[in-house]
Amino acid sequence: MTNPIPDGYHTVTPYLVVKGVADLIEFIKEVFDGEEIWITPRPDGSIQHARVRVGDSPIMMGEPVGDITPMPATLYVYVDDPDAAYERALKAGAISVRAPADQFYGDRNAGVQDASGNQWWMAAHKEDVSPEELAKRLSDQA
Repeated sequence: MTNPIPDGYHTVTPYLVVKGVADLIEFIKEVFDGEEIWITPRPDGSIQHARVRVGDSPIMMGEPVGDITPMPATLYVYVDDPDAAYERALKAGAISVRAPADQFYGDRNAGVQDASGNQWWMAAHKEDVSPEELAKRLSDQA
């Protein structure tokens, strides 16, 4: 019997529909040490379907065609060093959304926007925060 979820995939897998998939793949490789898994080009040179892997997570993508319009997304990626990933992203042409900072919920994160309009939030979990402490920290911010 065939597994309904292919090996190496999770129940939910992001699928980005953006212009410039080849550039996006290079961005993912540079910033997140992503691995190119599969590319299906169209006769016009655009990319119909591609798969990359970041850590243990696959990301699928393709370029818009016909009535399928671009649909960038926001992705939250756990990395060892969000500060270094943020710097790599800026060097790769991304625009800063938020510089690296420690967050009240226990992550250190930073955000960038790539040339296709996707936002990438790179984070490292630094602290486990109990629900009670999280509520206190939220009320302290108000």
